[in-house]
Amino acid sequence: MQPHTYVAIVTLLAVLTYFWMGLQVAGARRKSGIAAPAMTGDPLLERTIRAHYNTLEWMPIFLPALWLFAIYWNDLVAAALGVVWIVGRILYQRGYASAAEKRGTGFLIQALAAAVLLFGGLGRLVYVVAVTGV
Repeated sequence: MQPHTYVAIVTLLAVLTYFWMGLQVAGARRKSGIAAPAMTGDPLLERTIRAHYNTLEWMPIFLPALWLFAIYWNDLVAAALGVVWIVGRILYQRGYASAAEKRGTGFLIQALAAAVLLFGGLGRLVYVVAVTGV
C-alpha cells in the first residue's frame, strides 16, 4: 500500500492556505473597522470574504479529486497538481482582494488543476472497474 505522504502534505498545505485566507479576512476587518457578523460595507472586506468563501466552495471538489488521483494514478503527480491548485488559489485571493477583475488568472490555474485531478481520477477509476470488474 502506498503511504501517500506527498498528498497528505499537500492536503495540510491546502488547509493552511485556507487558514491564511481566514487571517486575511480578519486583517481586512481590522482595516475597514467592520466587525463580525457584518459582511458588507467595505469593498476590500467583501472581496476578501468572497475569495475565502470561494476557496471553501472549491475544497470539496479539490480534496477528494486529489486523493482519488493519488490512489488510482500517482501520489507524486497528484501532489504536484495539488501544489498548482494551491498556487492558483493564492493568486486568486491576492488578485480578488486587489480588484475583482484580477481574479481570473488564479481561477483558471486552480480550475485546470482541479479538472485534471477530478477527471483523471474518475477516468482511471472507471478503467479499473471495467478491467477488473470490481
